[in-house]
Amino acid sequence: MSTLAEKYISFKEKRPRRKELYKALLALVIPIGIQNLLSALVNSVDIFMIGCVGQDELSAVSLANQYMFILWGFFFGISSAATLMNAQYWGKGDRKAIQAIFGIAFKVALVVTTLVSLGCIFLPHALMELYTDDQVLVDIGVDYLRTIGISYFIMTFSQCYMCTLRSVEQAKKSTIISTITVFSNVALNAIFIFGIFGLPKMGVIGVALATIISRVIELVICLTDYFRGSIFKPDLKLFLGKHKQLTKDFFKYSGPALVNDLSWTLAFSTYSIILGHLNSDMVAASAVATTLRDLFTTFCFGISAGGTVILGKALGANNPQKAKEDSRIMCWVTIVTTAIMGIILVLIRHPLMSFFTLTDTAYGYLDTMMLISGYYIIGQTFNTLLIAGVFRSGGNTKFGMICDTITMWCVSVPLGFITAFALEWPPMVVYFVLCLDEFWKIPVVIKYYLSDKWLNNITRENVV
Repeated sequence: MSTLAEKYISFKEKRPRRKELYKALLALVIPIGIQNLLSALVNSVDIFMIGCVGQDELSAVSLANQYMFILWGFFFGISSAATLMNAQYWGKGDRKAIQAIFGIAFKVALVVTTLVSLGCIFLPHALMELYTDDQVLVDIGVDYLRTIGISYFIMTFSQCYMCTLRSVEQAKKSTIISTITVFSNVALNAIFIFGIFGLPKMGVIGVALATIISRVIELVICLTDYFRGSIFKPDLKLFLGKHKQLTKDFFKYSGPALVNDLSWTLAFSTYSIILGHLNSDMVAASAVATTLRDLFTTFCFGISAGGTVILGKALGANNPQKAKEDSRIMCWVTIVTTAIMGIILVLIRHPLMSFFTLTDTAYGYLDTMMLISGYYIIGQTFNTLLIAGVFRSGGNTKFGMICDTITMWCVSVPLGFITAFALEWPPMVVYFVLCLDEFWKIPVVIKYYLSDKWLNNITRENVV
């Protein structure tokens, strides 16, 4: 009885703490989730609109957008390092350090986005042929890449700035900016693709042009907000300064995070190379399945992003026990929420599929892919929460780098090539094998989480 009484008292004592966590988590997860949802929706609308033009256009743009997908992986790694550092300095109350970290992230990102932009503009043919040998898809993708490549350079400042907003608990503002960008993109897509207001029908070029204009709008809003000083008083010397110690810390944490996220995105993009060399129906079905799956995981990934800020803030304030308790609640919330999303996804898959114009073969592939997605998202979001959220909140980026690199490049990618081209298994069996990637690493991830090695305060005194 005494044990039960102690547990009851402990439960009663923790209730206010849990309410406080739920309130803080919702304040971050809802805006970030909405922002993720909007990003996923605009991708869905792009896919839907391009699908109305034709399946070849849908497949070509899906493959061409693999370079944007890789770039997002890079941004995720940069933003992870910036967020984990910003969150801890936010808990410490050092705004100068936060502006300096923002500047470091921007300078690093600018170099990479410039290189990717130049590659897409001047080497689109070689880039498309890496993903498919179908000349029709290559020709469509080349025109798209030459145009869309400009947007990668434009988005550098805004992506780094919105990351900074989220890491200092101003996710609502970041969501508002994304909302404006998304609705601009959707409206412009409709105008340019279908030739509204007397304009010529531009097809895939219209999609790329709409993206460029919406990114310019996003950049103008972010620059305006920055110079208004909503987070900190703008200081270009601080923003563009060298800051040797902070830069050293940034690369210490961003290096493994970048390798981790690029390793994952490159491996996932390699899946598209495998599918792209099977048949165009698999490419189209996979593009739709990924798009719909992303819609159902937006809020779950928001828990990961919000968790980095909340846990990092606690660790920066020297409260590891609070961070540990909060992380356990986040794990259960993620599992339950994603399981519900997976069930809903499976139940309504046919109405969702009816929005896309595909061949009968592609529809058959897509139906099976949606069933696989129903359970795949559970492993995907759980691993993302721990690797990209919980572990990184304490500055631990090396574990995820090692875990994902071994899982993806030593297991999943080789199995994909072997089953597709050496054993020549049916396309859907190959897809099933590729979708085992998240489940190989779950036992190792859980073991590391329980070790508490991620509970670290990484802040320094007087860094700027």
